[in-house]
Amino acid sequence: MKQEAITESTGYLLAHVCKTHRNKAGELLAAIDLYVGQEMFLLQLWQRDGLSLSEMAELVHVQPATASRMVGRLEAEELVKRRQDSEDGRVSRIFLTLKGRELREPVLDVWEELETISMANLTADERILLRRLLLQVYQNLKSGD
Repeated sequence: MKQEAITESTGYLLAHVCKTHRNKAGELLAAIDLYVGQEMFLLQLWQRDGLSLSEMAELVHVQPATASRMVGRLEAEELVKRRQDSEDGRVSRIFLTLKGRELREPVLDVWEELETISMANLTADERILLRRLLLQVYQNLKSGD
């Protein structure tokens, strides 16, 4: 594929959309003292507190080493605490602190604002179609693993 064709491809546009979305998320999350990605870890813990590091890595689709670094940052910010599993001392579990639980509504507000910004000027039908198409692209890419 020639360079001009690459820059005109849907994949190239998708990469730019993803990067711009991530940058806007970062801007909005910074207002509540979070970095992009941290909210994904918190989201999982709001749904099921006490996840192991390997469970967390799998749920947020990152390598265990990446999850460990992220949890370390969240710990440093006193948003989570690690505790040894009561049944298996080799496993540490991640629990929200009060400070971590208090970020739930602000994070939900940020993602609602991000969705509003992202989907502005699209009709309800266009939003549904876009979601369906993106899910199909995701499945296509995932099945190639």
